[in-house]
Amino acid sequence: MTERMIRNELLGEQYYEIAHDSGLCILVMEQPQYTGAFAMFGTRFGSVDTRFKRSDDPDFTQVPDGIAHFLEHKLFESEEKDAFERFNKTGASANAFTSFDRTCYLFQCADRFEANLEILLDFVTHPYFTDETVQKEQGIIGQEIRMYQDNPDWMLQLNLMRAIYHNNPVRLDIAGSVDSIARITPDLLYTCYRTFYNHSNMVLAVAGNVTKQQVLAVCDRVLKKEAPVQFEQIVPEEPDTVVQSDIEAVMPVELPKFALGFKQPSQPCIRADHEVIAMEIALDIAAGRLSPLYHSLLEQGLINPSFSAFYFAGRGFAVPMIIGESPDPEAVRKAVLDRIETLRVNGVSEEDFALSRKQLYGRAIRGFNDVDDLAYQLADARFRGSTLFGEIESFRTVTKEDVEAMISRLRKDNCSFSVIKGAQA
Repeated sequence: MTERMIRNELLGEQYYEIAHDSGLCILVMEQPQYTGAFAMFGTRFGSVDTRFKRSDDPDFTQVPDGIAHFLEHKLFESEEKDAFERFNKTGASANAFTSFDRTCYLFQCADRFEANLEILLDFVTHPYFTDETVQKEQGIIGQEIRMYQDNPDWMLQLNLMRAIYHNNPVRLDIAGSVDSIARITPDLLYTCYRTFYNHSNMVLAVAGNVTKQQVLAVCDRVLKKEAPVQFEQIVPEEPDTVVQSDIEAVMPVELPKFALGFKQPSQPCIRADHEVIAMEIALDIAAGRLSPLYHSLLEQGLINPSFSAFYFAGRGFAVPMIIGESPDPEAVRKAVLDRIETLRVNGVSEEDFALSRKQLYGRAIRGFNDVDDLAYQLADARFRGSTLFGEIESFRTVTKEDVEAMISRLRKDNCSFSVIKGAQA
């Protein structure tokens, strides 16, 4: 077992990165000033990972859409007791989520941390799938899929991905479809588990009022050593152009919802910290709360405080997005594109660059006060091949020219506009 301390002198913050004998990467941020603790146990396996090849297999394996999410649900069950029931007895609050490129299991507790961590590690490392339990879950998740199809916010983003991407699985629902999950079997679940839930592909992140010794004591007791599993994940080739510029749906909403997304150059890996920070500053200058665009649209009654801009990016996909609600989405789209074009032609002023960088840097610093968010950030940084302080460091090195380069990538001729309108519209 080896370990190193990762420290940021400017913030006065530090955490441990431990290569455990089991093969698991463990990240621990000791924060005795907090009363509770938060732990997250995750794997690099998400909804986009439907085609892969292990190094010991001659061919690629194709699995049904939604299998990562299905596996997340099934791991909470065992032959003896549901994991939620075990957490209820210790007083912890537990949950899990599957995204496009990862699956994570987590808990938050005020006390009995070691008992809760043992439950987390135990149920995630002991899969139990049978034909009967899989069939039962197919009905449950089928209902969940239908529920998400009735969620305007989810369908707004999903439709946007469908309008932008031709082949990338990010255009598919994370939970799959009723038809796709009907093809899931215990054997397929075990195949995915044995490939992606290997310790070498996972991260345990802990933050709060705990010590490194407490975490290691539980890991030493529960985790068994595993030989690393090598595998190849396929990101389909993707044309540079969007599928369509406009996509619209009718759902029960009081005010039309919109999402404008700009397709970025394809790459199989996750975007570097420096690029992410440069793009976030670019979006903030273009459409952030301090921008002239935001105040103008607000004064005209064309947007409300739901209006926001962010960089939606993960392994193999990247879309700068601007979303919100408006009585006239088309007017908002025009105003946003005009603002971006003005910045592209005239450049970014030093004042706007300095103000935006300072504001976003301050928001990032404030994130260190949230123990829940810190555990997530620890795991997220590791999944991105970075450290917790990587983005913070990028704020010091990013330049106005970097931001202007990102603005040039917000192309009017390569974006898609998703709108959800009410039936009366």
